[in-house]
Amino acid sequence: MNKNDLVGVVADKATITKAQAAEAVDAVFEAITAALKGGDEVRLVGFGTFAVSKRKASTGRNPATGAEIQIPASNQAKFKPGKGLKDAIN
Repeated sequence: MNKNDLVGVVADKATITKAQAAEAVDAVFEAITAALKGGDEVRLVGFGTFAVSKRKASTGRNPATGAEIQIPASNQAKFKPGKGLKDAIN
């Protein structure tokens, strides 16, 4: 499922236009992104939790040359599914 498919499903389930559904989906994504940028977690009970995980700097290897390279520290978005989502797919 891609974003357009999601917008279509939201429009059908909420009986709104696709344009309104697209605005709603975009607003949800923007709200989650803003919260994660601010260092907050986003907990959706029954669905899951979005959080930011800090990845330490490390040393890697270029597979083509074998040369060592430095991989900088970074922040990664993580998602942990909740019990409701886990139960729904099992």
